[in-house]
Amino acid sequence: MFRTSRTVAVAVGAVAILALSACSGGDAQESGSGTVTEGKLTIATGEPAYAPWVMNDDPESGEGFEAAVAYAVAEEMGYAEDDVEWVRTSFDAAIAPGPKDFDLNLQQFSVSEDRKKAVDFSSPYYETTQAVVAAGGTDAADAKSVADLKDAVIGVASGTTSLTVAEEVIAPNKDLQVFNSVDDAVAALQNGNIDALVTDLPGAFYVRDAQLDDGVIVGQLDSAEGGDEFAFVLPKDSALTEDVSKAVDALREDGTLDELAAEWIADQGAPVLK
Repeated sequence: MFRTSRTVAVAVGAVAILALSACSGGDAQESGSGTVTEGKLTIATGEPAYAPWVMNDDPESGEGFEAAVAYAVAEEMGYAEDDVEWVRTSFDAAIAPGPKDFDLNLQQFSVSEDRKKAVDFSSPYYETTQAVVAAGGTDAADAKSVADLKDAVIGVASGTTSLTVAEEVIAPNKDLQVFNSVDDAVAALQNGNIDALVTDLPGAFYVRDAQLDDGVIVGQLDSAEGGDEFAFVLPKDSALTEDVSKAVDALREDGTLDELAAEWIADQGAPVLK
């Protein structure tokens, strides 16, 4: 656990005892032996980081779903807010093999067996839902319930969970318009060929904020159909992986993760449609 070798520790036993006492002051310090910076927890996110995951590209504020989850996990692990340090990485660099300059990284990483070959994943802190995005000024944009979407012309990408959920939850009166990709569905929405599209929630925020001039997230669809699971990324074989997973599990069990999702996702323009 300590950097001093067994031989040196015996020779300077008194110093080793003092060092042991210093390291046993709290959970954060104990975990610090496996962190980039001793006694600190270095957390990474994207550059830039987008709402609703991080508000105003400012993770230090703790505002936004992933920023808030990060601080909640840090606290559960025994780290004070001032002991959290933020860095930025690209998405691809974070999941590539090799050394990392972070202890934890979160920017909507979905868990996959292929990615597990290069990095560790914690327990998932969020499972994606499907959401409806509409063009501004349409009846679909003003929908307040699933029933209000029954007469809308809705687009989906082929072979996706979105297609299944749209059929089962909305069951529109008009045939679903099926496209080869989400981008094709977005183009149809831009051109007025459809009134709304269904895609996963992270994609819905991207469509609204980056691809449409007047897009509206009508809301999330309430479905048991499983989506992608988002988890913290850690360096491969990190000493912190188990502790992070335990912290995430505790926050899920006590309802904290659901509360944060309600505050920073549903209440930020993505209500659950009934």
